Amino acid sequence: MSYTDATIDQVDHALKEAQRAFLTYKNFSGKKKAAFLRAIADEIEALGQELVTVAMRETNLPEARITGERGRTTGHCRMFADLVEEGSWVDARIDTAQPERTPLPRPDLRKLSVAVGPVVVFGAANFPLAYSTAGGDTASALAAGCPVIVKAHPAHAGTSELVAGAIQKAIAKTGMPQSVFQHLHGAGFEVGKALVQHPFTKSVGFTGSLAGGKALFDLANQRPEPIPVFAEMSSINPVVLLPDTLLKDAEATAVKLAGSITLGVGQFCTNPGLIIAIANEGLERFIKTLSTEIQKVIPAAMLHQGIADNYARKSAQALEQKGVTVEGQASVASTSSQGKALVASVQANEFLKNPALAEEVFGPFSLIVRCKNLDELHAVITHLHGQLTASLIGEESELIQHTALLNSIIEKAGRLIINGVPTGVEVNPSMQHGGPYPSTTDSRFTSVGTDAIKRFVRPVAFQNFPDSLLPDELKQSNPLSIWRLVNSEWKK
Repeated sequence: MSYTDATIDQVDHALKEAQRAFLTYKNFSGKKKAAFLRAIADEIEALGQELVTVAMRETNLPEARITGERGRTTGHCRMFADLVEEGSWVDARIDTAQPERTPLPRPDLRKLSVAVGPVVVFGAANFPLAYSTAGGDTASALAAGCPVIVKAHPAHAGTSELVAGAIQKAIAKTGMPQSVFQHLHGAGFEVGKALVQHPFTKSVGFTGSLAGGKALFDLANQRPEPIPVFAEMSSINPVVLLPDTLLKDAEATAVKLAGSITLGVGQFCTNPGLIIAIANEGLERFIKTLSTEIQKVIPAAMLHQGIADNYARKSAQALEQKGVTVEGQASVASTSSQGKALVASVQANEFLKNPALAEEVFGPFSLIVRCKNLDELHAVITHLHGQLTASLIGEESELIQHTALLNSIIEKAGRLIINGVPTGVEVNPSMQHGGPYPSTTDSRFTSVGTDAIKRFVRPVAFQNFPDSLLPDELKQSNPLSIWRLVNSEWKK
């Protein structure tokens, strides 16, 4: 089924309606917003097998993956419902007046986080549910008190339509403003450009390519009133294999990484695209086993033809670079829509001279960098751009010997992993899914976990307000505010 791109007039109308809804919705209690978010989860589940079937058809993803992603999506909604119902996320601060203080009296000051306004969310190609129409960006923005306009990803527009319909049902059932959520289509660039540049848009959520995210970021900063774009864009998620541990566990480590490289045909933002190690006998055994494991992988259809074509082009370009050697590859793909798993290697000196080798190849591809010694390994880490994740494989005693290396890696990534693979992102308050540029546009924030709500709020201080005019969270009659007041005084 085909869908018509929104017109510029429709974009303008949607943002005006979103702003009108914002003036009401931003003042809704946490309890009312929580009921809305839980209703969204219920309505998505009520779509049943139809949603799974349509998503499978549009994305080539297996039923188990779609079912799991649906659970993650509804889990996001319920997680944020719990968060806003409890209320402490607003980070209320209270410093009561001290009129007798000398040499100057202290005014009454209270601060909390408030919603920024309408948020535009771009559906993600590789997550038709969890990072698209009702995914983490939408759920966290609605939880914050922001209306959302979703631009459906054209590769799974039907899936997006179904979920958007579920949200509309939740709006009707819970008495939300009708335009608190709106859904538009736009296969071309013009719709996205108009959404970002509209004066009522106050923030943007995006998961996708570096080119796409950077284009939206630049548009947002060219506005008369620049706005934040929270874009997750590009990461090769380096894995460092420490030499002593590699000698002991080369084969087991290779099997583990092969599974991570090829999981979901490599179409995860946390796919381990770079493996770095000091050359020794263990590294040779690792490469041999990794090659064998990769050869066993049967090529599978990628999410859509565009991603498959881009993977074929980027992987071919990587293999054409000076000094790059193919170490292992799966059998030849039977159709152009399939992604063939590949691992290659290159010497560190060649890697350091060629910026193209540090670019993301989105798919089941990984490049092994052979280092002569620890100094070269350090140089490779220093050479890398910002990443979502970085992993270290090593026993504790060996890790302790390499604290300087660990400190260098901390500067490069938002999530550090010891003796594990980067694929698989847990959704909880401790998760950081965001890192230095170009992995994201702002490494201070996460798109996964409860802290994702912080992207769509701003702090406001209230000075000398009578209690009757304060937000409920700052009133002295609010038990939670009294708790903070006690602790604020206790800290002084």
